Amino acid sequence: MDGRAIADGGEVPYGDGELLTIGAFARASRLSPKALRLYGELGLLTPARVDPRSGYRLYAPAQLERARLVAWLRRLGMPLARIREVCELAPSAAAAAVTAYWAQVEADTAARRDLAAFLVDQLSRKDTVMTEPRTPLTMRCAALTDRGLVRPANQDAAYAGPRLLAVADGYGPRGGPAATAAIEALKDLENRDLTSADLLGVLEEAAHRAHRAAPSANEASGSTLTALLRSGSQLALLHIGDSRAYVLRDSGLFRITHDHSLVQSLVDEGRLTPEEASSHPQRAMLLRSLEGGTAFAPDLQLVEARPGERYLLCTDGLTGVLPAETIQDVLTTAGGPDQAVRDLVRLAREAGAPDNAGCVVGELAAA
Repeated sequence: MDGRAIADGGEVPYGDGELLTIGAFARASRLSPKALRLYGELGLLTPARVDPRSGYRLYAPAQLERARLVAWLRRLGMPLARIREVCELAPSAAAAAVTAYWAQVEADTAARRDLAAFLVDQLSRKDTVMTEPRTPLTMRCAALTDRGLVRPANQDAAYAGPRLLAVADGYGPRGGPAATAAIEALKDLENRDLTSADLLGVLEEAAHRAHRAAPSANEASGSTLTALLRSGSQLALLHIGDSRAYVLRDSGLFRITHDHSLVQSLVDEGRLTPEEASSHPQRAMLLRSLEGGTAFAPDLQLVEARPGERYLLCTDGLTGVLPAETIQDVLTTAGGPDQAVRDLVRLAREAGAPDNAGCVVGELAAA
């Protein structure tokens, strides 16, 4: 190489053009030196040369176009892995990829907007619960599980009663018995006289019993568990794993659980998009579940219910093939819980049903 690196961020001769030091390239590309070092380590923006004596990173002016594209895509919030893919595409294909990404961002933003509306509604209910008389409620409910069209056995379990709704999704050689045992550990709560102050405590203790009864860790078997326990208009929600709970109320359909899975953690960190997570080879890997030898760490919360709301608890065999829009349409139009669970399972089978599916629907009405 003719010339040498200049420590103050200047330029050095390089063949027909000039190489830029990392400082000069950072200023020209609107990327920080720290970001350039990271992108170099990831192979996203590799320096044209690293000076063997000083260690200075040198960049070719021709790399500025790619660097500026990276900067723009990062401003959009695009994950680095996806930026790498876009940068390798022809311009027209890259434009299509950016369009698809932004459509997903808008869909995710809409989902977060809906969740914010749900939280505002829920918090407002807590504020008025002491000033408004509570309406006595009853609950109609139905549960259904299905083996699907591919799996040799059904390892899902579900229960629906006027005070308790629960689903469990077993995995491993003893997954079916583990899911059944998880549901059985909760059933006696159906007949206990509980106040709203008791709900979370007794539900958590029952789930602890299910966890203690789970197969040992060396059997590589376990189960998810998602349950709702009702006292009056108060619902206690317990959740561990990647089964889900939804509520349909006036402002729309809301998911009120968060998956305890590897791919969800990668989505939370911005390393995967929800679209990429749905086809990830490790999408079934759980970070939390009912499995012997693992820590018991469920999510617990109280939900204030009102007449007319419908609650859905379901395993990933359902949500893996049915989009949220379809689920909302079924819950909105079904004549009752029995029809809703039948329609959901039917649609899952029509979509190929590669996994077991389990679902429970509860509908609240004024007593």
